[in-house]
Amino acid sequence: MDLVSQLVLTLLALPFLLPLLLHGDGGHIPTTLQGPFKPLTVPLDETFRGHAVDLPDTDPRVQRNVQGLEPEQISISLSAKHDSVWISWITGDHQIGDNIKPLNPKTVGSVVRYGRLRFPLTHEEAGHSLIYSQLYPFEGLQNYTSGIIHHVRLKGLKPETLYYYKCGDPLVPAMSDVYYFKTMPAPGPHSYPRRIAIMGDMGLTYNTTSTVDHLISNDPDLILLIGDVTYANLYLTNGTGSDCYSCSFLQTPIHETYQPRWDYWGRFMQPVLSKVPVMVIEGNHDIEPQAENRTFAAYSSRFAFPSKESKSHSALYYSFDAGGIHFIMLGAYVAYDKSGKDTFIIQFPMIVNSIDGNVRESEL
Repeated sequence: MDLVSQLVLTLLALPFLLPLLLHGDGGHIPTTLQGPFKPLTVPLDETFRGHAVDLPDTDPRVQRNVQGLEPEQISISLSAKHDSVWISWITGDHQIGDNIKPLNPKTVGSVVRYGRLRFPLTHEEAGHSLIYSQLYPFEGLQNYTSGIIHHVRLKGLKPETLYYYKCGDPLVPAMSDVYYFKTMPAPGPHSYPRRIAIMGDMGLTYNTTSTVDHLISNDPDLILLIGDVTYANLYLTNGTGSDCYSCSFLQTPIHETYQPRWDYWGRFMQPVLSKVPVMVIEGNHDIEPQAENRTFAAYSSRFAFPSKESKSHSALYYSFDAGGIHFIMLGAYVAYDKSGKDTFIIQFPMIVNSIDGNVRESEL
């Protein structure tokens, strides 16, 4: 994650998050002027550090353990308002090699059944699906195509309420187990999530496992993932990796990536992200250039973003509410001001709309 992304998020979130993270007690919410406060998070075990060794693809936590079109890599993200969330998952396996054939998203439905009781799940919502490919126009480099990625938006949810859900296609049949999530508080001056986790530069190493264990021990209501998700761009398409890509792979004609690392990461993180909403913003390691100068294919396809709901035109920047906090997630790889000619990459209107409060509408 680059310095700009860190600085932007810190400046935007600091006035809201410090009193919440450092002294939230479920009652009076102090201001930062009353601090500094003693952190209430579980202390970090310093023995966690020093194990930045990749999890191998033989680790059972990253292997595919579903059959056929059963859902995997299940995750939750927030919409722009408290009464809506996105459920995402993948069906079918990826392909990598010289002769790949993309899966057809129309072969399987995108359905979520949900409710306030584990059984019966009385509500049902359908969504959309897609696949993406990472293609390299050079001989010897392996191409990749994803499994079928599903995104379903649930609406009309009550604030601070536990919901149960399962996802998949009931006609195959191929439905997941039952999972649960809790909605955010309604917006208000004294209404906040109990605890928010902020993470970045995760990758998939043994340090990642200890970081996630530490996160779980703090029981967050929301996770902000501020860039550099999997570090798949530190690998060649044959899976060979290096701590320093530019040092080790001087002769590559394009900056390669090993896309299965995204699938490994999604499987490893499912036990957390199937219950706790995650909001992601891009980092430099997520750019992943490919044929026809396309970038951010994995990032923009695998996660659901409240772009439309927050009047953004891109997955690279958006905004959303979490109780009394309004988050503006700015991207470091798009224009910040009015000088850009392509409206797709201008964040300025979305920032203005957020400040003006226009993102309070659930449908745009």
